Amino acid sequence: MPDEFNPHIVIEAKIAEDDGTARDKVTRIQHLHSLSRRERAPDQPPRFDVVACIGGRGFKVRREDMKKLLLATRGRVFTLQNLDHLVDSTRLAEFRTRGDK
Repeated sequence: MPDEFNPHIVIEAKIAEDDGTARDKVTRIQHLHSLSRRERAPDQPPRFDVVACIGGRGFKVRREDMKKLLLATRGRVFTLQNLDHLVDSTRLAEFRTRGDK
């Protein structure tokens, strides 16, 4: 969001039934986090926010991977149970139109 050349938010979504698939997605999200920080001073905000929407038992198996995921997204991890908070809890709220509330 809003486009591929100037992202403000990157959302990665995955349903993983095995821990290998979940681990691969966590690695991808960590890479996106690194890209968001590239050429930024420590006191500057990231170029874009990284958000994860996940599901499946693969994400429940490896606690250390969940820790990495939470750190890379700065806590912006959503599941089916809290997906209704996605817009209000991220910069997506900035892109609301008047009729969206």
